[in-house]
Amino acid sequence: MPGMNGLDKFRKIRLSFNGPIIMATVRSAEHDKVVALDSGADDYVVKPFAIEELRARIRAELRRFHSEEPLPTIQLPQLSIDLEKRIILVRGERVHLTPKEFDVLRVLVSHQGKPITHTRLMRMFWGPDCGEETDSLRVVIRQLRTKFEKDPAHPRTS
Repeated sequence: MPGMNGLDKFRKIRLSFNGPIIMATVRSAEHDKVVALDSGADDYVVKPFAIEELRARIRAELRRFHSEEPLPTIQLPQLSIDLEKRIILVRGERVHLTPKEFDVLRVLVSHQGKPITHTRLMRMFWGPDCGEETDSLRVVIRQLRTKFEKDPAHPRTS
């Protein structure tokens, strides 16, 4: 990948994507394969490769992925989040979220009760080179509050 490190890009994708990932690379050293697989890659193929072999590996990963249990639905007093279907209900009403809003909400809900820094969230969603500027994250949080809160200026903690 010209201009970027493939392993760093993979790690960024893995933060927000739970599906199968097959790394296709020219790196054939055992160490590179071990690092990629230990970092969360589901499979690793070295270029050049036979297209039929790649198709078979994709089919195998999809079989394993689809056999897993479906993602849960999270029920809170005023909020229902169906992670599988990406459906959000606020006080019984369906609410549309942008993909970025949904991804940020999913991470916040999965870390409920645990601290998570602005910097970590920024790097998850805008990449490792995003810097310390948090305006984009603050905009997404403000958008979520306007969609969830009766009074967004005074959000409830429960």
